[in-house]
Amino acid sequence: MGEMIRVEVVYALPGGAEVVPLSLPAGATAGEAVQASGLLDKHPEIDLARTNKLGIYAKLVKADSALRDRDRVEIYRPLIADPKAVRKKRADEGKVMKKGGGSAEDEG
Repeated sequence: MGEMIRVEVVYALPGGAEVVPLSLPAGATAGEAVQASGLLDKHPEIDLARTNKLGIYAKLVKADSALRDRDRVEIYRPLIADPKAVRKKRADEGKVMKKGGGSAEDEG
């Protein structure tokens, strides 16, 4: 049997993340890891061709990117709101931002 690598596939959900540890043959790709994880069957909303992107340790990668031992493949959900647009809207409204988001007026 050939060399095996250990990887994790992670899908973040609003209530927490699903982490699936896998052992795959050396040379496996990010897309193959996602397929092997079973997350596509468990979460039919995942659509790698259209809406979801993949990353390895927060760096965007393509599905055909080769994995290394102990890589963490991340499946990203689409953003609900553009963070830049939200900040611009707050600035236009004249709200003072505090570190970590929210308005300074919320502090009490």
